[in-house]
Amino acid sequence: MPARSWLADLRSRLGAGARADGLGILAFEAAATMSRLVSLHRTLSDAEFRRLRADVLRAEGVARLTSADQSLLLRLSCGELVADLDRAAATVARLAVRCCAEAPLLRDFDRLYAEAKRGRLAQMDATVGFSSGARKRFRKMERHVAVAAKLYEEMDALRELEASERRLEHWKQHSGPILSQAAPGKKPAAEPGEKLMRELRVQRHKVRRLMEGSLWSIDAGSAAKLMAKSVLAVLARISIAFGAFVPGLPSLTAGRAWPLGHSSGPLHRSATPGAALRHSAPIFGQKDTAAMSVLESIKPPASTVGGSGMELRYANLILSVETLLAALGPPAAAGGSEEVQEGMIDLSKRDGLYKMLPMSIREAVNAKLRESWRGQAVDEQAAAASRGELEMVLRWLGPMAHDTVRWNDERSMERGQRFSMQPRALMVQTLHFADRKKADAVIVGVLVRLSCVCRYDDERRRLESMDWDDE
Repeated sequence: MPARSWLADLRSRLGAGARADGLGILAFEAAATMSRLVSLHRTLSDAEFRRLRADVLRAEGVARLTSADQSLLLRLSCGELVADLDRAAATVARLAVRCCAEAPLLRDFDRLYAEAKRGRLAQMDATVGFSSGARKRFRKMERHVAVAAKLYEEMDALRELEASERRLEHWKQHSGPILSQAAPGKKPAAEPGEKLMRELRVQRHKVRRLMEGSLWSIDAGSAAKLMAKSVLAVLARISIAFGAFVPGLPSLTAGRAWPLGHSSGPLHRSATPGAALRHSAPIFGQKDTAAMSVLESIKPPASTVGGSGMELRYANLILSVETLLAALGPPAAAGGSEEVQEGMIDLSKRDGLYKMLPMSIREAVNAKLRESWRGQAVDEQAAAASRGELEMVLRWLGPMAHDTVRWNDERSMERGQRFSMQPRALMVQTLHFADRKKADAVIVGVLVRLSCVCRYDDERRRLESMDWDDE
């Protein structure tokens, strides 16, 4: 049975486990939205914003492959955060439509949110109440998300038990009852189905209790109002944090809109803002004119790694280089057949790495290798120099690859990420906005150096194997 159908059927089977006016199966969509809002709230904290400006946007890899223009990078970061907030606001608006809400905040939330993005927040202070209870609302959402995640987990366990029950019933229908064997003078063992039924009763009770204390049974209007206020509070925080660097953000003062303290001081702007990429347009439109959508403003151009759809492939390629280089450790004093076995493993890894290469990079690497080697052997000194250069490049290239994989994982709908509330990686710290030509050149250089190290290692293993055979 499909998961959604199973969840829809669960409410009727568990009876009083949920209120009639509760969210029901929409609880998990609401929890995912709350987790997104909490994650944004944490990403925009003073500590995280300082880390963004001092470390993330000034990372060597970002400067080399994307841009050193801090104003540009801040606009891209802001655009992605607003895009995430837009998705959360859209969910809140859909949920608010289901409510018989008399609150002005919910009656037309999509319009109200659009007005807020145009800078008309002052007229909503009395309704939204930014300064009162912001921390409390986010803590409340954290609790809701934690309980929803637990409910989701226990429902999965219940579904597995019920599947086992159906299999057992099917087996009984076709094979007859299971006869329990017992030793003379001893009480017969319980029928296998009895243990399963006990587990089912316990699990159903556990799910019912979680339903009663979770978003499943909470009034949709209350949940929508909680999220709506949080959406506007996050928007206020974005305006405060990025207002000095991003054109078109609503103008707010920290004291009125957000209780977490002031953002970092002003940033020195580049003399040529927006020179590296075409993303210098305002995030929001001024006045009432139509503006380029936020999602479009953060879409990587075709000239970037992300624009060509190669970001994850390049990231996995770089991670494979790291793994292979780690496997090519310093030569052991002895090893014999064990060394040969390690060499076979390395060859397998290298074959997989070679298959990951795009044709353009493969051809460029082969051309570089023909030019560099020309049939000459690689000595220990050349291999050590290549290894040192490779490690230096991976020190700044590796973090971008790891962050790219993390970025993709965090935005997947896997269970482990659906309710994650941790600060997320941003596209600017990944390979998404990296210039494709620069990235290709760096990767070609990495692979040429790796080939040098591997060639020397192969020759070393071959000589050690010959010595072992002679003995």
